[in-house]
Amino acid sequence: MAYIYENKNPLNKRVGDCVIRAIAKVMNMTWDDVAIDLSMMMVLEKDIVSSNSLWGKYLLMNGFVRGNLPDTCPHCFTLEDFCKVFPVGTYLVATGSHVIAVIDGDYYDTFDSGNEVVTYYFERVR
Repeated sequence: MAYIYENKNPLNKRVGDCVIRAIAKVMNMTWDDVAIDLSMMMVLEKDIVSSNSLWGKYLLMNGFVRGNLPDTCPHCFTLEDFCKVFPVGTYLVATGSHVIAVIDGDYYDTFDSGNEVVTYYFERVR
């Protein structure tokens, strides 16, 4: 389990696009392609790109399932804890205000978000 710096934003920006960056990583797509897909959904759904329901629906349409966290400590289960409990697989992990790509126990982000508290996640199943 390790933090790995990665920024899929082609202009290396780091604010407000974590959903796009994380989805691009877990789906092996470009930032532009994910942004276009989510923007089209935004117009159809009349919602914003950062809306949990919008990008969650996008993930469900693309082979992800929403997962449940262990009940042991719902307010203290960090991203590092998540990586230890789920060391294999491809996940998109949400906190209260951030989204992170996790692949086989490593988390990819523009900063070390290991202490962020996980609220829910999506797992790629196909």
